[in-house]
Order: sequence, then C-alpha cells, then structure tokens
Amino acid sequence: MRITDDISIEDWELTEQFIRASGPGGQNVNKVSTAVELRFEAERSPNLPGPVKTRLRRLAGRRWTKDGALVLQVDETRSQARNRDIARDRLAELIRQALVKPKRRIATKPTLGSKKRRLKAKKERGEVKALRGKVDPAP
Repeated sequence: MRITDDISIEDWELTEQFIRASGPGGQNVNKVSTAVELRFEAERSPNLPGPVKTRLRRLAGRRWTKDGALVLQVDETRSQARNRDIARDRLAELIRQALVKPKRRIATKPTLGSKKRRLKAKKERGEVKALRGKVDPAP
C-alpha cells in the first residue's frame, strides 16, 4: 500500500479481520460480517521513521494498542469491500498527518507599548474597583 513516494506499507504489516457490524441492515447484519477491523503493526514497521511513529501514536489515541499496533474499525457501509477501502484510506490519511512536522514556536518578547497598555488597563480597572467601597449610612 503506497502512502507517499518514499513510504509504503508492506502486506505483512496489515491484518484484516471481518466482524459483524451493529446498527441498521435487517437480517443482513445478523448473517454477514461486513465490518472490518484493520490492524497495522506500526511499532515494528521498518518503513516509518521514529518521529513519525511518535506522532502517529499521539494522533491514534485510544486506537493504539500496548504492543504498538494501530487498530481501525469501520462499519459505515453494508459492503465489506467498501468498509475495507475506507479503513485503508483512513490509515493512509493518519500516516500522512503524522508525516507533517509541527512548526517550532519562536518565543517573542512583548513590546514596550503593549506592556504600557496592559499596566494602564490594570490601573484603570483597579481604580474602578476602588470606588466600590461600602457606603456610610446617612444620619
């Protein structure tokens, strides 16, 4: 399975298991295993670099297993072949997202003008609050 020009997934890294889907579908749901569970052995994959695996683990969330596999379940359609294609597309999209390096944030100092404006606003707010004192009862 081709992800990008330089990254592809071998067949041994993917395992597909077909299970019964829940939801609408009448008798078809009870008889046919249309839902697909795609398991990708991401941790053992020689084609994914280390940083990509780390980002993929973060993106996968609960779908990442303890033994380093990514498990995707799809039961959107009543067609087994279509569910299989959807699962493979989702896996490819997740890997493409993991390939994107996040930009490093460059720390900046606040300008002198912004510091002065902040302090002026604080001072004004404090003056407003200072006026909220107790009122002495009239004799």
